[in-house]
Amino acid sequence: MPVLLQVALGGALGALLRYLTVQGSLRAFGPTFPYGTMIVNVVGSLIMGLAAVYLMERFGHSKIAPFVLTGCLGGFTTFSAFSLDVITLLEKGRLASATFYLAGSVGLSIIAVLIGVLIMRSILS
Repeated sequence: MPVLLQVALGGALGALLRYLTVQGSLRAFGPTFPYGTMIVNVVGSLIMGLAAVYLMERFGHSKIAPFVLTGCLGGFTTFSAFSLDVITLLEKGRLASATFYLAGSVGLSIIAVLIGVLIMRSILS
C-alpha cells in the first residue's frame, strides 16, 4: 500500500477514535474541563512510545510505521485542539484550570511516551 494512503487511512481511523473518546468523556465528565483532549494526548503518547520502540527495534524500518505512528496516532492525538482548549479556558478567566491542563497534558504526555519506551524496551530485551 502506498505510504500516503497508509497515512490517510490511519489518520481517518485516529480521528474517529479521538472523536469517540472526546464524546465519551463529555458524557462521563461533562463539559466543564477538556478531559477528552487530555486523555487522547496522554494515551496517544503512551501508545506512541510503545509502538515506536516496538516497530523500530523489532522490525528496523517498519513498513507500517506511517500507518500507525503518523496516521493513527497523528490523527488521534490533538495538540491543535489542546491549544484551543487552553485559550478557551483562559478566555473564560479560568487561569488555574488552564495552567493545570497545560502542565498536565504536556508533562503527562512526555512521561507517557517515556513509560511506553521503557515498557517496550524491557519486553523486547
